[in-house]
Amino acid sequence: MTVLVTGAAGFIGSHVAHALLDRGEDVLGLDNVNDYYDVGLKEARLRRLGPRGGFRFLKADLEDRAAVTGLARSEPGIDRIAHLAAQAGVRHSLTHPHAYTAANVEGQLNVLELARALPGLRHLAYASSSSVYGGNDKAPFAAGDRVDRPVSLYAATKRAGELMAYCYSHLHGVPSTGLRFFTVYGPWGRPDMSAYIFTKALFEGRPIRVFNNGDMRRGFTYIDDIVAGVLAALDRPPETSPPHAVYNLGNHRSEPLMRFIEVLENAAGREAVKEFAPMQPGDVKDTVADIEASRRDLGFEPATAIDEGLPRFVDWFRAYHGHD
Repeated sequence: MTVLVTGAAGFIGSHVAHALLDRGEDVLGLDNVNDYYDVGLKEARLRRLGPRGGFRFLKADLEDRAAVTGLARSEPGIDRIAHLAAQAGVRHSLTHPHAYTAANVEGQLNVLELARALPGLRHLAYASSSSVYGGNDKAPFAAGDRVDRPVSLYAATKRAGELMAYCYSHLHGVPSTGLRFFTVYGPWGRPDMSAYIFTKALFEGRPIRVFNNGDMRRGFTYIDDIVAGVLAALDRPPETSPPHAVYNLGNHRSEPLMRFIEVLENAAGREAVKEFAPMQPGDVKDTVADIEASRRDLGFEPATAIDEGLPRFVDWFRAYHGHD
């Protein structure tokens, strides 16, 4: 049997594909390798996957209905889907809204249609986001909290994806689980995320912009902990009626942004020039995960503190970009 991993050229998707291959699974990776950020980084991730036994790759757009739903005929052995592809980025959604409805709404629908058509589907685990909590002022964020006040279109499309998955579970019995990720970082990470942006500026001697004048906190979550949570969820289809569940995958300890920067500075061996700026539209001040349900049902327990994870990221950054 085969696991379909969408977003296989992406940060989380490529790590999940490696972890599945490590345990002997056959993996079909799907990605459109778009230019939202450096295509070279995406291709480098794929080059690491390419030689591995059990891995195959299909280049396709999520919003290409025929390409996605056609897999039910060409790949009937797919029995699980890790749907990790999306148009990411809160700020980018302010200026490119149609990219988000295309990938995160139309693309989600196509994956759900594929799941419905697959004869032996056991489970669809799909990526959501902590952004769905939007304007909530309660912390930590729990899966049962209100999610009807998004503060970015990105968040709105991810919440729409959750509602669509619930609908397909209710109408068609598609077993599915939504995973709300919290500020994921680590080696091979995305260039639009804070760890990458700050580290690049540090090595290039440029100032870093610190939003909300540094008064922000995040549940920074190391990639290995996220991958463990994704695999645990994929292995455990919901036993509820309808068969749909939503879990937080994130760190239940939030870190001040300024401490995050300090740990990066220490790992890089250089001090950042900081330019303080007001809060950006679509941002939230604090994100931290209530993981009681994911701990209980999935055995999820993030174990990597930023003091350990950020130096690993900086080491990868040095090697990948040739900094001595």
